[in-house]
Amino acid sequence: MTQSVGIKDVAREAGVSVGTVSNVINRPDSVAEATRTRVLSTIDRLGYVRSESARQLRAGRSRIIALLVLDMANPFFVDVAAGAERVARDAGLGVMLCNSAQSSDEEAEYLGLFSEQRVRGVLVTPADTSGRNLAGFRRQEIPFVTVDRVVPSAEGCSVSVDDVVGGSLAGRHLLDQGHERIVYVSGPLQLSQCQDRRTGVLRALAEAGLDEDRLTVLETRKLDVSAGRDAGARLLGMSPRPTAVFCANDLLALGVLQALFAAGVSVPDEIALVGYDDIEFASAAAVPLTSVRQPAVRMGRLAAELLIEETGPDAANHRHQRIVLQPELVVRGSSIARPPAKRR
Repeated sequence: MTQSVGIKDVAREAGVSVGTVSNVINRPDSVAEATRTRVLSTIDRLGYVRSESARQLRAGRSRIIALLVLDMANPFFVDVAAGAERVARDAGLGVMLCNSAQSSDEEAEYLGLFSEQRVRGVLVTPADTSGRNLAGFRRQEIPFVTVDRVVPSAEGCSVSVDDVVGGSLAGRHLLDQGHERIVYVSGPLQLSQCQDRRTGVLRALAEAGLDEDRLTVLETRKLDVSAGRDAGARLLGMSPRPTAVFCANDLLALGVLQALFAAGVSVPDEIALVGYDDIEFASAAAVPLTSVRQPAVRMGRLAAELLIEETGPDAANHRHQRIVLQPELVVRGSSIARPPAKRR
């Protein structure tokens, strides 16, 4: 096993003190040019890499932000990470991306790891809706910001989208197309996003003077394409078959679309379909997907800015904020039925 090169090895090879090597790395202008050149040449030749963990111990502050998301396979969270990473990079920080896989147990394990590593702060989309994991993490005195969700019991900043408004936009759009019964393909209903999007559809029905029983909820265990295909098979077995479907995210909607396409069911002529998130693949689907757009990149950016403010030199002046962004409906071909062909 090759032994790592330390700062003492560089100092010995270059014929200088350890303090001089440290100055070359951290305060190069304080070292004479000839000495600086010799030390840098030695660092390059030996392949020395300074210990970040040792530097953190001296400085008392990490340069790493952790980002814990529900599902790294979901492009929505990729966009959130892109926004956060850009802000962190501009501040000279790095981002460690981890995936809880919608598991509160895995979330707790990662939060424990972040505590051990003494990260600068954490951006998290909580899998544990009770807030117990975050309450335990709060005792470690590591700042965190919740992303895409508000946990009322968790003290701290949050950046989220008004999912009730988003669900209402989807429901109102389908009602405007003449559909009076809607199927909502939800993810796990313990997730507040899924609950809020259902509440939004119910609000749209109420505003249209329709009863709650006009909404049928199909709950899925996951928020992915496979779960969407399974939900699509269940839709095909319903009698009467629904004419309008709203899915809790775009991955579910794409899975439903695959199932309908395989069964020869026309979208939108036989079944209108609306998703949520407006990921990149939504517009590229076989039938371009109508979707409720979340400003994912902006969410990541704002969350990172809040966390950096809370952990920066002006931390004493920081005040926790709960930022709620507004969604918008992006209408495409999956929900607008084509007019019947005119007879010649």
